[in-house]
Amino acid sequence: MRIRDILKDSAVIVGLKADTKKAVLEEMVSSLFEQGVIADKQKMLEVLLARESLGSTGIGQGIAIPHGKSSVAKELSAACGISRGGVDFDALDDEKVFVIFLLVAPEDQASQHLKALARVSALLKDKYFRKALIASEKSEDVTRVLDQEEQARKA
Repeated sequence: MRIRDILKDSAVIVGLKADTKKAVLEEMVSSLFEQGVIADKQKMLEVLLARESLGSTGIGQGIAIPHGKSSVAKELSAACGISRGGVDFDALDDEKVFVIFLLVAPEDQASQHLKALARVSALLKDKYFRKALIASEKSEDVTRVLDQEEQARKA
């Protein structure tokens, strides 16, 4: 699975305006809603916040991978946000988060959802890849870095 297959260029946000976990999720869900891959922004946000209440998806090292399945998601989709100042995401290491990969999927695509989650996690373990994402100045930089990394890994 290639992340670029589920991450549209218009769902890459460099310089997130939001500075709280909830506001970041709202901003990123809105991006997916505008693309037509989410039917109900509020419902998707509720699903994501419910998932966060079980334990933060801020996995440490400046990364968060919020995710959720819902009937309002029309297809497996991703959004990527880069925060300049960092966001308190209740991360496992108590550090701010700078790279947020949001994954949403219909309820009947649990397997694909897990594969995407595993793929994003694997990519983000590479510190050079993380640094390149954080250093991105525009959305085209993020997609180029992601394309290069996936090509290097023969995704």
